[in-house]
Amino acid sequence: MAVNWTKELTDQLAFHWEVHTRPKLDGLTDDEYFWEPVPGCWTVRPRKSADEPGSGPFTIDWAYPEPTPPPVTTIAWRLGHVLVGVLGARIGSHFGGAPVGYDSYPYPGTAAEALSELEKFYGQWIAGVQSLDEEGLARPCGPAEGPYAEYPMATLVLHIHRELIHHCAEVLLLRDLYRSRS
Repeated sequence: MAVNWTKELTDQLAFHWEVHTRPKLDGLTDDEYFWEPVPGCWTVRPRKSADEPGSGPFTIDWAYPEPTPPPVTTIAWRLGHVLVGVLGARIGSHFGGAPVGYDSYPYPGTAAEALSELEKFYGQWIAGVQSLDEEGLARPCGPAEGPYAEYPMATLVLHIHRELIHHCAEVLLLRDLYRSRS
């Protein structure tokens, strides 16, 4: 039997998004979005200077290389990372979306704005993956993926799905911890 890999790949992420992630993000408050469970968290913050990452009134904590051990991050930071590094940059590079980068992205300053952007980017990503046929999944990713340029698009799709599932699970855990705090 032939396998429709485009359907399998989109069904995998759509199931996770529709059943496990998006419904559990309903009602996300700004207090949860910015909650710092430990001192020294990385988060999204009001901009203090023009040389900070981002293009709007908010910036994201960032360092390269990342400190060891890496800081605990807030829901705002996690969603910022998903919006830029997981979905936005790849939509821009592979599916005709606007270019998105850590230095130029206008980071959302509210939970509602972040969820709106997340829904938009998820829709663009899933539509892009649905547009890939067998040949599209087999073609090399190209120069936008640096050292992974020669890897097939299917490898990138699997990676992005793994990243989205992983980071959304972390966001949902942070929501659980916020609701369970003393």
